[in-house]
Amino acid sequence: MPMLSEFVIQVGLLLAVSVPLRVLLRHQTRAKLILDAVVFVALSGLFFSRGIEPYRPGAVGGIDAVSVAIAKAAWWISISLLLVTVVRKFLVFNRRPREGRLVRDLLSGVIYIGTALSIVAYVFNVPVGTLIATSGVFAIVLGLALQSTLNDVFSGIALNLNRPYAVGDWIVLDDNLQGRVIETNWRSTHLLNGTNDIVILPNSILAKARLTNYSSPDESHGIVVTVRFHPTERPEVIGETMKTALLGCTNIVRSPSPSVAITALEGDGVTIDLVSRVRDVGKVSDARNEIYDLVYRHARSANLVLSSSTQWTGPLPYWEQASRGHGAIDCLSSIPLFHSLREDERASLGAAMKQVAFPKGAVIARQGTSLTSLLLIQKGVVIVEREENGRHTELTRLSPGDFFGERGVLMGSLEAGEIRSLTPVTAYEIKKDALAPFLGQRPEIAEELGFVLAHRLEKEKHLLDQPGMENSTSITLSGKIRSLFGL
Repeated sequence: MPMLSEFVIQVGLLLAVSVPLRVLLRHQTRAKLILDAVVFVALSGLFFSRGIEPYRPGAVGGIDAVSVAIAKAAWWISISLLLVTVVRKFLVFNRRPREGRLVRDLLSGVIYIGTALSIVAYVFNVPVGTLIATSGVFAIVLGLALQSTLNDVFSGIALNLNRPYAVGDWIVLDDNLQGRVIETNWRSTHLLNGTNDIVILPNSILAKARLTNYSSPDESHGIVVTVRFHPTERPEVIGETMKTALLGCTNIVRSPSPSVAITALEGDGVTIDLVSRVRDVGKVSDARNEIYDLVYRHARSANLVLSSSTQWTGPLPYWEQASRGHGAIDCLSSIPLFHSLREDERASLGAAMKQVAFPKGAVIARQGTSLTSLLLIQKGVVIVEREENGRHTELTRLSPGDFFGERGVLMGSLEAGEIRSLTPVTAYEIKKDALAPFLGQRPEIAEELGFVLAHRLEKEKHLLDQPGMENSTSITLSGKIRSLFGL
């Protein structure tokens, strides 16, 4: 058998063995790298042992020319596969897998293009320079036709390398278009907006736009709530009241601490900014709603009057009217639970209420004790915190208009956590014996207490992650309350 035919057979056998092996090892990068290296070395040995230089143009004559050309092409392909495997194995971007994949894909593309040009030059003996020059006009025409698409593609490459955002980030553009990034590709970025619609943005637009990433450097997001009051009190007093309002907010983070800034003082008003942070942008609406509610409640408890751009000509705020009367009735009026009481019932219950005060940091009730009075908060902030196995869990914070002690008064149950005053607290106490007649006259109050207590128990169950806790519904609780009070 001629030497050249033997060479072709050896190359064919090598490829027949290596190609199926590579398919089997396609998911094992290290084994595939060793295989590619062995195939490249073996092919090179076969070529050089026959005096054939695969990186020089020209081929033998006769029928074996096609076989040698195929062998040369296989040698060049083996080089490209080895280089691509090396790139994919050793080019790693720590904690930036998307950028690593992008760079690996680009380098792999360059290697494959170089291999194709080498095969054209050294196997088919076609001058690469002439080929490139001939295809230049076509490339210009194609580039002009695909100008917009190429702009998006190269913008996508730049965005992926710079990484101003990642999948899962919430971004806002300068035209207030915003949403959470759910997909990025070479041409476009997909956002899921607040109305649960998908917005597809070309990368060229994103590359030119002024972009704010709400999820960077972390998921927390700052919010500012601006309120304005009539200057009926010193700005310092108003500011301290607003700090107390922020202290009672449960939807904001505690580090960094929320702050209050007085931004304007004019003859008709004091303007204040309440600055805080939430855990992520999805909590912004809940936090704003809670802050506005707490500002309203603490302003009422401190006799502060919200200012507006026009002069208020309606009836006086209820707290200004109540300040001329009984403070207990004022406190009752601030709690929705007692809104159904008639004026005479409210006056009778107010007469049975006793005002109590707690300094800052005072323990009002220990965890595991049972309160015998319902306490209505008039001023200040109360925290309920559970301690278990050395772990402290905040259950809730209570502000003016809230109450506590219903667990012991209505069901004889123990308090789930320690109740402590975060600020100086003023409250009104209603003894169980004084409350019972009103529950008999107003059974809807028992129903409402059932709903409130059920909601608090469900919240505690969620926070403590204790499936074994009592899973009472409001109907069951109101039934227990009715039975306890003989309703």
